Amino acid sequence: MASPDTSRKDFPKLKAHIDALKSQGVSVTPDASTRHLHNGMDTSLPPADLHGAYVNNRPLPTEGIANRRAWIIGSGIAGLSAAFFLIRDGHMPAGNITFLEERDIEGGSLDGAGNAEDGYIVRGGREMEMTYQNFWDVFSEIPALELPRPFTVLDEYRIVNDADKNWSKARLLEKQGQIKDFATMGLSKRQQLELVKLLLARKEDLDDITVEEWFSEGFLNTNFYTFWRTMFAFQNWHSVLEMKLYMHRFLHLMDGLNDMTSLVFPKYNQYDGFVRPLMSWLKEQGVNIQYDTIVENLEMKTFGDNRTVAAIQCRGSEGDKTLNVGERDLVFVTTGSMTEDTAYGDDNTVPQLKENHEAGLGSGWQLWKNLAQQSEIFGRPEKFCGNIPGSTWESVTLTCKPSPLMDKLKELSVNDPYSGFTATGGIITFTDSAWLMSFTCNRQPHFPDQPDDVVVFWVYALLMDKPGDYVKKPMPECTGQEVVAEMCYHLGLIDQLDEVAAATKTRVALMPYITAQFMPRAKGDRPWVVPEGCTNLACIGQFVETHNDVVFTLESSVRTARIGVYSLLGINKQVPDIYPGQYDIRRLLRATRTLNNDAAFLGEGLLRRILGGTYFEHILPLGPDEKPEELSRPGLFEQQVQALRDLVEDNRTLEEARDWVKGVLSKLRGRP
Repeated sequence: MASPDTSRKDFPKLKAHIDALKSQGVSVTPDASTRHLHNGMDTSLPPADLHGAYVNNRPLPTEGIANRRAWIIGSGIAGLSAAFFLIRDGHMPAGNITFLEERDIEGGSLDGAGNAEDGYIVRGGREMEMTYQNFWDVFSEIPALELPRPFTVLDEYRIVNDADKNWSKARLLEKQGQIKDFATMGLSKRQQLELVKLLLARKEDLDDITVEEWFSEGFLNTNFYTFWRTMFAFQNWHSVLEMKLYMHRFLHLMDGLNDMTSLVFPKYNQYDGFVRPLMSWLKEQGVNIQYDTIVENLEMKTFGDNRTVAAIQCRGSEGDKTLNVGERDLVFVTTGSMTEDTAYGDDNTVPQLKENHEAGLGSGWQLWKNLAQQSEIFGRPEKFCGNIPGSTWESVTLTCKPSPLMDKLKELSVNDPYSGFTATGGIITFTDSAWLMSFTCNRQPHFPDQPDDVVVFWVYALLMDKPGDYVKKPMPECTGQEVVAEMCYHLGLIDQLDEVAAATKTRVALMPYITAQFMPRAKGDRPWVVPEGCTNLACIGQFVETHNDVVFTLESSVRTARIGVYSLLGINKQVPDIYPGQYDIRRLLRATRTLNNDAAFLGEGLLRRILGGTYFEHILPLGPDEKPEELSRPGLFEQQVQALRDLVEDNRTLEEARDWVKGVLSKLRGRP
């Protein structure tokens, strides 16, 4: 991306319009869920959730930007994106930007390391999709990892995914490696209503309510919830508010939840795929980075209700030091951390969390705690880091030479894992595993330097306190090879365990805060990106409040960075709200049929009668193996009318039926 000359600040031919835009003011974070979509004299700006090229306009530089500095605490994807937006949209000279990173490498939770001899390791991965407006905006301009310029990471990503559709043929396993039916969601009518009630509920009414408090026990045993919790890493005791936000955010992907057809994946791991090219570009521009630097606190000056960061207290290889911050300089801080205090193990070593482990001792959490002690505007970090058993799970990265395990993997993959194309297409879950264990094999090689005869895949489990089915102890008490044994048991390979173990290297990661962002929360527990009254400070990452976005995605981290940059610099440009798939009638109808176990839902027959054979026929969802020309086939409408007539005649008078319908609607809305 070439940097345009923005040294001129007057732009005389546009001055009248520039001045008018400044006086008008722009809400950086419009909330589409509170607005009624319309066109009128009051709609000079795009709709709050408009995505696409029209919202990718470049803002003009703000006054004095060449003399301002930015300090970015943490170099995860949020911090790296903040630097990108400062340079591209804020027009800040890259040399004015400095990262303060506690580790000796950038990337934060987006890691990927190791080698074939010692074993590779990725603590986690990210399931990507196409509507990450902010994320793909960044990577539409970052030079590609393997293609020559001017091609970008997005260009490369599209080539790989357009040519190689992701899907899974073995999403659920049971009975030592047998594929379990995963064609439908397995939801009863009552359980479907539980989901509808959640969609209709107001966000403010869901403070501190857990998933298991909201849903029935039967719901928690459905295929739908198994898909959901293992794909997104939800636990029964996690926030039902966050589950609601996920439902709205990804409603357009509902019919791909079971077979993973809604996902797109990078060619390599998350570090090589995203962090390395973005950091290379930032360094080319001239940003500065100080590794091995732990930030402990921020000194602030208060003026009435305003707070301004005046200094950064940090500790590095040379001891304690204080970095002075000018009033017009900017500070971006990543609050909390999903992967702080990770404990590592290997083939023969059990990961050990720190002795006398006190919640939130890691520097990312301690910094947030220190900020929260200064003011309640910074939230309540203990709500997220104060229950380690509730936020912990473990992953194991397997580096594999040919063995019976690879032969079994070929059976469960949509392509030969050695082909470079999609393998498992996402996670495969053992539904009868006491640990609720899952594994995945992405496209190989997963690392650029990976030998041709090596396959890297990843295992994780959600239930940390249950003894295994073969290894009779909880997963966190196991070595890497014991985890391999448990997996081989569930794959029906236990008789070949010695051969598998000899060909497999393991790297274990036990993460005490990996799902801390999902813990039950209430209003005020997380800070806004720019907390009230802060003049030069933005909070970014996974533990920050936004209107409608979810946590545990790359998009949400990038979103917070963009909001922070635009807000602190006073950039007159909106950050689009989440993708509006939840308002698309096509997606709503498709999701309704999917949740109804891919059977016709009540009223679908009437819709087919009205729309069949018209221009709008294509909005109707197709049934299993149904062809578009069959939509006008008679029968469904008559069947549903007769079923409704029988219901009324056999059980209720028309008046009673009307009262019954009103009662159902009232229950859905949570009214007595």
